[in-house]
Amino acid sequence: MRILVTNDDGIQSPGIAALAKALAAIGEVWIVAPDRERTAVAHAVTLHKPLRLHQLSSRTYAVNGTPVDCVNLALLK
Repeated sequence: MRILVTNDDGIQSPGIAALAKALAAIGEVWIVAPDRERTAVAHAVTLHKPLRLHQLSSRTYAVNGTPVDCVNLALLK
């Protein structure tokens, strides 16, 4: 089973790493999260600037967008 993990606190948040570690016991975990904290715009979609996906490890990516952008990019890849 593949599991997608994202958040609005950013890729460096300790919570996202802890969640991914716990979920690894039940499936293949992919992390795609904003490159920085995006709490105030968590439900927004980026329309007028290019999104950049930065691979940090084999299944971990940072995106210069919102959590919604992260999910959209993860599902398209």
